Amino acid sequence: MSALPGQPDNRTDGPRRSYQVRPDEMEGAVRETLSRQVALARPQGVDPAGQAIRRANRIRRRRTAAGLAIGAVATVLLSAGMAQLGAETGREGSPIVVIGDPDLSGRPIPTASASGTDPSPGPSAALLGAETLVSPDGRRLVLPDVGSAESAQLLPGGGGWLVVSTRTTAGRSLRVVQNDGLVQVLLAGAGSIVLAPDSRQVAWRDGSDLLVAGVVGGQLIGAARTVAPAGAVPVRFVGDSVLVRPDPADAGHTLWRPGAGPLTEAVDQETLNFYGGLPDGRLVGQISTDPGRTCLAVLDPTRHLRPVETGCGPELSQDGVGGISADGRWLLVNGRVGKTSRALLVDLRRLGSNPTAVSAGPPITGSIVWADESHASYLDAAGALVQVDIARVRAGKPASPAAVSGVPAGDRPVLVAGL
Repeated sequence: MSALPGQPDNRTDGPRRSYQVRPDEMEGAVRETLSRQVALARPQGVDPAGQAIRRANRIRRRRTAAGLAIGAVATVLLSAGMAQLGAETGREGSPIVVIGDPDLSGRPIPTASASGTDPSPGPSAALLGAETLVSPDGRRLVLPDVGSAESAQLLPGGGGWLVVSTRTTAGRSLRVVQNDGLVQVLLAGAGSIVLAPDSRQVAWRDGSDLLVAGVVGGQLIGAARTVAPAGAVPVRFVGDSVLVRPDPADAGHTLWRPGAGPLTEAVDQETLNFYGGLPDGRLVGQISTDPGRTCLAVLDPTRHLRPVETGCGPELSQDGVGGISADGRWLLVNGRVGKTSRALLVDLRRLGSNPTAVSAGPPITGSIVWADESHASYLDAAGALVQVDIARVRAGKPASPAAVSGVPAGDRPVLVAGL
């Protein structure tokens, strides 16, 4: 197209500037560019991204191996009847589970000692917040970094301990303490925590819900939950069901079967406390009869906790502390002899004939461990060990407390079985 009249054409015969570059000029430009790059700050000697990738690979390999082991065990448990825990009961959300990637270096190792000898001292920092476990024969095991404990049970297979803390303003916690000293927190900030006798299940209160889960490989699996009344607390396991007290201020209990539906209202209005089970699966508890009077009763969990046998006579306390021998004959329970608080021994075989109780020793605090059908142990209010011989108690010779050596002043040990 030609230019407009009066305007010059914008086309030229060629470029007005030269683009010719001599070799020496090109070489100089390259040298200048390279010298500027050399002057830049060098990258760090440590590659954070590389470290993160290598650490992630290590964690993935470790968790993969642990997952395979947990999966194998979980398969066995599910086939044994725990499949009911796998389904939620209409509530969304997860339990308070803390599964960390703990630092495996510098673990404090639990220290064990026999009665009369001091435990290995170790570093002073390792004993901060330590708890002492005591066996019925006086042996001790110091668990570091667990704080004050309310109860402890052996893990399945004996690889460590499940430790339930005492109540604090933040609630209770559940920790796994392995034999090599590794401490893992399974629950934190929970309400009441109850362990199954074989340590394979745990039930606890979380906000407005009750939950139950299996314990496998130091983790909680297959959690099930249900909405519960404001004050409801788990009391104990009855098989795979959980005995629940809807209102601790009132009598009455109910059974919750996880996976079978929500928690129902109290199925009885008489039971105050439960002390354990008999070999045939029935339970022994304390029921309220006339105002101000309580009696012992055998209750059938398959018939809505209906009392099938009762016996009144011993004056029982209402603290709920008690334990039954493995053969189901003897009950150690707190009560009164005259005006004195004592631990009482009751023969359950004579329950239907208004049995009498004999003094067995000072009042019981905490759990009772039966070594066999004729010997039991417990701790008194001062943390002293009381070893009960049934034959001697029946002969009128109650057990006397004996201080547990090696326990720091002011500390209270926890009585355990299997130490």
